[in-house]
Amino acid sequence: MNTIALTIAPLTVPRSLDDADAAEFLAYGELNRLICDEAVGLPDLAPDAAQMLPAWHDSTDTLQTGFVARAEGKIVGMVTVSFAQESEAHAAEIDMLVPAEHWGHGIEEALLTRAEDEARARGRSILQIWSLHRPEEAERMLVPRTGWGRVPAIALSDLLEARGYDLEQVERNSEFDLHADPAPLRRALDEAQTFAGADYRVLHWMLPTPPEFRDGFAAVLARLSTDAPSGDMDFVAEEWDADRVVRREAQLTGAGQAVSVVAVEHVPSGELVAYNELLISADRSGVTHQFGTLVSKEHRGHRLGMIVKCANLVRWRELMPASSVVSTFNAEENRPMLSINEAIGFVPVSYAGAWQKRI
Repeated sequence: MNTIALTIAPLTVPRSLDDADAAEFLAYGELNRLICDEAVGLPDLAPDAAQMLPAWHDSTDTLQTGFVARAEGKIVGMVTVSFAQESEAHAAEIDMLVPAEHWGHGIEEALLTRAEDEARARGRSILQIWSLHRPEEAERMLVPRTGWGRVPAIALSDLLEARGYDLEQVERNSEFDLHADPAPLRRALDEAQTFAGADYRVLHWMLPTPPEFRDGFAAVLARLSTDAPSGDMDFVAEEWDADRVVRREAQLTGAGQAVSVVAVEHVPSGELVAYNELLISADRSGVTHQFGTLVSKEHRGHRLGMIVKCANLVRWRELMPASSVVSTFNAEENRPMLSINEAIGFVPVSYAGAWQKRI
């Protein structure tokens, strides 16, 4: 390894991308997409600078920090660190952004050290980071502690193993062809609604969430941090109320993004017990991202996951006809949700590894 002279400084976060000091943050967006392209050939997995900026302006729920590495004045890598703001949060979430041409010169080690130092300075005892992997076999395959799934070893995973991180979980990234025949979707939706019966009612809206649904939506969003399979990853139980729903949606829609929500109401109790979100950037011809999908534990077994997924996909085809594909991530051990995906036509395109280290 040939080391080079580096400077590492905090990432400048502008008020607007039109401001004179926006160059670094714009470079951050471009680098984010480059890393996803180099890792798995899917640059659209990454949000751009405009999509990310609103979340960096509001630290009420999550504090974002970042650092830029330069060599001879040129940006050669970045690292970001996110901190959930719940009082019980112990983890710091790291994102390593070093392109292939600059890997192997000590940049990634220096940035990881800087991120770890930032986590310690903010009192965090757990470090978390994700790696992206192509859907292929390699000489050395890595199996997570959950025992579900496997991914090929890459340069980032080698670094993380050397630094004491454990591979806790593997997630599958799948895509759905929005221009395929919708008949199977509609048939699966009809069958699932018949199976679920009259106790469950489908609701839908575009963000922002109508005021009458905010409390119920907050309650089901909170369940995602506790009910979704996460192996031994240390995720804090998120605290949600109607105000946090409003803050989140201001961030999601602040850059011209559009989000469709389909939820299921348990009629006897009036509670929202399942939901699915689809999001697209201001470019309505781009990739659609499935955000949260959850069925509350007490209401599983009624095909509510199939209902919210299919209903939102059917609705989305009409709302966003220019978008051709939906991308989603699911834990490999989340067999019920993967079975739904496979049944309606999602296919694997990449994988993510969830890594963790206690300090």
